[in-house]
Amino acid sequence: MRITHLILALSGALAVAGCNSTAKEAPPGPTPVRAVAAIDGPAAPAIRTNGLLVNKDEIRLSFKVGGVLKHLNVVEGEHVRKGQKLAEIEQAEINAQVEQARQAHDKSQRDLERGERLYADKVISLEQLQDLRTQTAVTQAARNSAEFNWNYAAIVAPRDGTVLRRLAEERELVSAGTPVLVLGAQDKGFVIRTGLADREIVQVKLGDKAQLTLDALPGVTLTGKVTEIASAADSSNGMFNVEVMLDRTDLPLKSGLVAKLILDPATASASRRVHIPISAIVEGSGRTASVFVLDKDRVRRREVEVAFIDNETVALASGVARGELVVTDGALYVDDGEQVAVLAALQDAR
Repeated sequence: MRITHLILALSGALAVAGCNSTAKEAPPGPTPVRAVAAIDGPAAPAIRTNGLLVNKDEIRLSFKVGGVLKHLNVVEGEHVRKGQKLAEIEQAEINAQVEQARQAHDKSQRDLERGERLYADKVISLEQLQDLRTQTAVTQAARNSAEFNWNYAAIVAPRDGTVLRRLAEERELVSAGTPVLVLGAQDKGFVIRTGLADREIVQVKLGDKAQLTLDALPGVTLTGKVTEIASAADSSNGMFNVEVMLDRTDLPLKSGLVAKLILDPATASASRRVHIPISAIVEGSGRTASVFVLDKDRVRRREVEVAFIDNETVALASGVARGELVVTDGALYVDDGEQVAVLAALQDAR
């Protein structure tokens, strides 16, 4: 009985071994891969840079005359309306100047009236009368100047906007023309100001479209267009200043926010290159790289020339034609001429 059991056990083991041997000798199936169609894209990469979000018009407000700052009625960040009084200086001195100019003009008018009578009586000469007339005109001009300065002893908001900065405090002595407040005008919207290098500025034209994101508003993409391009480099950093006007939005934007800017130069879109996903590149050296191109149910290794890399996309100077399918997922696990099973052939490399 024991011998019978041993023989049966050996027979079972041999049968299992035979099955395993047969399984090992079975040929492997095609390697599963994914493929994507090569597409047309810009001939140059998008320009990526950082910029500062600011009001289009920033108005530096100051007094026409100097004096002691009496009232400063606003704080930074406050919204103000056109015509609202924002600040004023002590007016005792300017009032005295106005009164002095008025009195001097009144006296000159009295002198002129008396001179007209004396000239009619032939008591004074025509030259003396003309001198009185000149003196009256001079005092009138002095009075007009003093009254004009009196009108500018207070700062009034020229437009609706937001107070961006306070540059002085109450009771400080401020001189004529020294900025006291910086007002961001609301009616002209916001712009992004940035600087570009020489190799980038030559691609940018007025009207080029732009996209931007703000760290303060994650997940939100805003749009705009280039409205100003400097014709000379900034002497302090060698960069060319560019201004992008932001499209109108109801978002709560603030001057001073940092923006990530993507410019799409129209000159780059005027000519085209073939674009493929960066995941299709299996190896590369310098501007030369290799990809696998789908040939029916097999893959063919092909050398390509890289023009530039833009984010997750590679632009090619040569090697792949528009519409050809390149292997992405699984490209690292196949060899030239190997049979593959395509799981999906997407039509867009992005």
